[in-house]
This record gives sequence, C-alpha cells and structure tokens, in this order.
Amino acid sequence: MKKEKSCGAVVFRITDDKPEFLVIHQVQGHWCFPKGHVEKDETETETALREIREETGLDVAILDGFRTVTSYSPEPGVIKEVVYFLARPIGGKEKVQKEELQDMQWAEYVRALPAVTYENDAAILKKAARFLKVHSDPEEAM
Repeated sequence: MKKEKSCGAVVFRITDDKPEFLVIHQVQGHWCFPKGHVEKDETETETALREIREETGLDVAILDGFRTVTSYSPEPGVIKEVVYFLARPIGGKEKVQKEELQDMQWAEYVRALPAVTYENDAAILKKAARFLKVHSDPEEAM
C-alpha cells in the first residue's frame, strides 16, 4: 500500500463579526480547502503555508490548537493522509493558481458547508467552525 501525505488549512476571515471560509474549486471539479503534498523535509505547517500561498496567493497565520487529520484512498492501492490546520490571512494578494484551481470564494458557514464536495471536508469545516465558536476572538487562539 502506497502512502501519501498532504497538508493544508481551513482559511477564514472575520467579516461583520462572522467567519467566512475560503473554499477552492479544483480543476478536477470538486470544492474543498487548500492543501498539497509534503515536499522533502518540510514540516506539516511549512507545507500548509506553502500550498496555501501557491494555490491562493495568500500568506496566512496558523492558529494554535487546531489540527485534524483525514484519510482516504484517491486510487486503488493508495492511502492519503491529509492534515488540516485553521488559518487566517495576514498578507498576500488573492490569486487563483490556474494550473490547479478554477476558482475560489469566501463564504459564510451556511454557504460553505453545502459547497464542499466531500463529506470528510464538511466534517473538517464543522470542526473548524466549532473551534472558532469556542474561541470567539480568533486572535486569542494565536
């Protein structure tokens, strides 16, 4: 069994005192969160930061205390583990990586949840939203 590992984040911003989540539309057609394969000796957070910057143009800060892992089989004989963090933008300029993405958009939870294609991504979004609710001031989670 071949094993692969990717890392990414549920990226959020606060607009009118409510979180909005960044969902991306992959060229393969599904909606999800920015993520990508670990390269060389990268840490999980280094991979997540790089992939988010490459795919969306955004520089983000990862919040302490949120890390979740999901696994699935993208093809026979392959198990893929994906580590997700929770992050907020701190710079950069939004720009879709055309090689990998068709589009990206910010959406409140009630629009982001049905937008994601896979149930495992919906579960990750639910966890992220619960985390933000407990940490009502996301700056405190840093």
